[in-house]
Amino acid sequence: MTKILVINPNTTTSMTDKIAAAARSVARPDTQIVAANSKSGPVSIQGYLDVATCIPGALAEVANHPDVDAIVIACFDDTGLDALRCMVSVPVLGIGEAAYHAASMIATKFSVVTTLSRSVPGLENNLQRYGLAQKCVRVRATDIPVLKLEEGDQESLDKIRAEIRDAIARDRAEAIVLGCAGMANLMKQLSDEFGLPVIDGVAAGITLAEALVNSGLKTSKIGAYSVS
Repeated sequence: MTKILVINPNTTTSMTDKIAAAARSVARPDTQIVAANSKSGPVSIQGYLDVATCIPGALAEVANHPDVDAIVIACFDDTGLDALRCMVSVPVLGIGEAAYHAASMIATKFSVVTTLSRSVPGLENNLQRYGLAQKCVRVRATDIPVLKLEEGDQESLDKIRAEIRDAIARDRAEAIVLGCAGMANLMKQLSDEFGLPVIDGVAAGITLAEALVNSGLKTSKIGAYSVS
């Protein structure tokens, strides 16, 4: 039995429930998904300030789950990724990092469709850091607030669809990465609708975490992730 902690760094439990459902829908039968969210910090993560203020709550919540085999950070900014890799020895994946890598393996170029415009620079910085900026044609903002996605309204879905259409027509994107954990429930629907891979980071994070655990790999404690 593989036990994976899926940590939502914000405090919105409805989003945690959606993330948990997405994670369980792709997990292997012998994988146990434990979903949790921070008990303190912002209700959503939309830009640099929210990223900074949510980290203490996320670290505290992870400390409550010492017996897991892997951790998936269910925030597309990969919030607290390096800190958590210092804190534990099990594999830690961010859903942004996982989605970018998955897209790079199945398409020569991809576009990201995210929420607010102020989130775009942070995602672009991460793409540079992961060495995948050359594969990403563009990070597109729908200007939908993160919590608006919890309503599941038609207007928000239409905005996401419009950005995907533009990404295909103008960016020549061969795959689309959904740039928010709040979009996790849309992957199959949009993949079927547009006829190209639409990648959800939660699904990518879970399946990659399972692969790392199955391979017996852990976080290196020599160098940057050492705490000694």
